Amino acid sequence: MKPTFVRYHTFNYAYLLKKKNKKLHALRQINCIQKSRTNKFHFVITMLNNKIIKYTSRLPFSSPWFIIIIFSALGLIGILNHSMWRDELNPWLIVRDSESFGDLIGNIHYEGHPVLWYFSLALLRRIVDNPLIMQIFHWGITVASVTIFWLYSPFNYQQKFLFSFGYFTFYEYLLISRNYAFSMLFVFAFCTIFSSRKITYAYLAILLGLLANSSAYGLLVSFSLALTLLAEFCFDSEHRQQYFSQSQKYDLSLSILIIIFSFIASIYIITPPADSYLYGGLNNGWVIQLDLRHFLRSIGRIFGSYFLIIPQHKKWLDLIICTLIALFVATLTSIKLSKKPVPLFLYITGNLVLLAFTYLRFVGMPRHFGHFYLILIAALWLGNYYQESLVLLNKFSVRPNSITFVHKWHHIALMLILYVQFLGGIYSFSRDLVLPFSASRQTAQYLQKSGLDREFIVASRDANMAPLSGYLNRKLYYPELKEMGSFTLFNKARQDVQQADILNQINSLLKDRDDRNKILLILNKKLNVNRNDLKIVPIKGFEKNWIDSERYYLYWVDKL
Repeated sequence: MKPTFVRYHTFNYAYLLKKKNKKLHALRQINCIQKSRTNKFHFVITMLNNKIIKYTSRLPFSSPWFIIIIFSALGLIGILNHSMWRDELNPWLIVRDSESFGDLIGNIHYEGHPVLWYFSLALLRRIVDNPLIMQIFHWGITVASVTIFWLYSPFNYQQKFLFSFGYFTFYEYLLISRNYAFSMLFVFAFCTIFSSRKITYAYLAILLGLLANSSAYGLLVSFSLALTLLAEFCFDSEHRQQYFSQSQKYDLSLSILIIIFSFIASIYIITPPADSYLYGGLNNGWVIQLDLRHFLRSIGRIFGSYFLIIPQHKKWLDLIICTLIALFVATLTSIKLSKKPVPLFLYITGNLVLLAFTYLRFVGMPRHFGHFYLILIAALWLGNYYQESLVLLNKFSVRPNSITFVHKWHHIALMLILYVQFLGGIYSFSRDLVLPFSASRQTAQYLQKSGLDREFIVASRDANMAPLSGYLNRKLYYPELKEMGSFTLFNKARQDVQQADILNQINSLLKDRDDRNKILLILNKKLNVNRNDLKIVPIKGFEKNWIDSERYYLYWVDKL
């Protein structure tokens, strides 16, 4: 028999061990319950998340038509609010006030643009004789372009969204009614039906012809696209064989004739007459000597088309930095497209053609060099039609790892460009809602409400008075022409005048007509001269607008 203290401690130890085991068992049960609850919680969360994803996928946000409708509605609000300026209404006035078809063609010659936009306006004017219909038509062009882009382009949802509400799409080629919106429409249509070239080139030829006759820059882009088709046809024997086996007998000849005729017609119209001095006319305004600063400035337009910043041409540092960034993006894009030679050819050729024109002739404004951006989008779009080829990579011994690295950085650069475009588009669109682009509509409305639109009006500078003539639907007396007029042609019949010359003409007009006691004078700059034999009374000024050259100042001018 064990001693008492031994039996006590043995019993106590067993009791404690049993108690500890019960606690451990209880803890295990609690832990199992907690794990069960946690699993149930995660299960509920997962189910809830799946239901949310399933529900939101049914919402229209993911539908391209939802974005298209939103874009269309906002665009319509924006364009109806937009106050048009001279570059928008001058073509309308040319169509309105040309006395014959031959006169219309002759006037278009001085504009530096082909006929498509003017012919479209002529048809629209037969429907409604109001420039508002031009704005609605322009809105329709951009909406059609965005619709094509959403339904047929290979870009992802985020990229499509950013592009659609970017600067050029949501502002420059939407609110400002010019012929440049045609470029976006015809380029996107070209990319959409690009695969039809395996059977026929006729559809692509028609689109290239329309694009060539939309604007001078449209002609350059059309030429680049035509060269791309030609390069593929000449160097891709498999494509050529497939085309000949499926196409009609005269398809190739007809397509070539359509393109050649369209190019000739466009070049003929945009070639200015001998007495034109718009942008230097036919003989002047060309840069034929080597100028490094001007060359960097021209490359800076590529940077501007991507990032919406135009480098200061007087600052070498700005030019060099923007040029390096533009070349870096162009290099990334070229390497990305190196596995697809045809889109690469388009990207390089299109940029070189536009860059050559930018350097030799006209550095342009955003609406002009925005075509660099369209070339980028078109090249990436067409890349979706081709299988990857290692011909160029093997030729230059490029490592696959390098291509992967470039693809990553190109994606970063592309998304940065799209985000910059998006911010620029939202800002510019919003600004136009708050601040009128031109003071023309506000001035015209004041004249109509005050009954001043029926007065004899002397208006100068003539080029800046086209919006008033368009909104008032009447001609004005232009001192630059010394006669009644509406649109402006920069030819020898027009002479710039100073404010003293304007007052001299007004004095003569008052003397020639005894029944004319006073004249309404409208200037785009404040009057800073006076005459002792004339009484000049300021009426009102309109200065709240974006374009500083289209602020208007009204004066009564009487004989003393």
